[in-house]
This record gives sequence, structure tokens and C-alpha cells, in this order.
Amino acid sequence: MAREERNHVSSGEDDREEQEDEKMEQFFALLRNFREACNKRKHELRQRDHEEEINKKMKKNKTSKLGPGEEQSSWVPRFEWEDFTAQFEFRRPLIVCPAPYNKKEDKKKLEDDDGLDLNLTLSPASV
Repeated sequence: MAREERNHVSSGEDDREEQEDEKMEQFFALLRNFREACNKRKHELRQRDHEEEINKKMKKNKTSKLGPGEEQSSWVPRFEWEDFTAQFEFRRPLIVCPAPYNKKEDKKKLEDDDGLDLNLTLSPASV
């Protein structure tokens, strides 16, 4: 009888372990299904966003290019020569900015103007 009780107890433990294993497998199967559903939904949303972007670009291209049967603007800009030669009256006097001053360029200009060396220093070549 002791053997039967031991077998009965061990088979009861085996049943519990098997039930726990089945529960864990079901739990992990639920997790996998949930992840797959999330990934599928993300993919669907990305695909929908991509399609919307393509549709927006196509609509933008259609509106920017006038095709046959679409209305064109009735106003066409036209310029006359007088538009560019008319005198303008300013409310305030114009601000005239002075030219930038560069010492090196001024020295070169002075030397290049006459071609004369106006340095009054004595050099060995001039003696």
C-alpha cells in the first residue's frame, strides 16, 4: 500500500507539473500572439502613412501642373518700360555706407599710382 500511495502522490505531482507546463505554454503563446498582432498593426499603420504621403505628393503634383481641362488664371502679368524708368521718391534720405578701409590696399594704390618711390630712406642701392 505504501507503494501505491507513493505512486499516487508522484502521479499527482506529475499532473500538477504538466498542468503548470501547459499553463506556461498557453501564456507564452498568448505573448507571441500579442507581439504578432502589435507588429502587424505597426506594419499596417506604416503602410497607410506611406500611402497617404504618396497620395499627397500626387495631389501636389497635379495642382502644380495645369493639365488639359483645368482652369488657368485669367490675369497675366504684363510690364511696360515705364514701370522700370519711373522716379521713386523716398520718405527718408538714403543711407550711404562708406567703403571699407584697408591700409594694405591703400599703400599699394599709392605706390602703383605714380610708379615713383617716395620713401626718403637711404638704401645701399640708391647711394
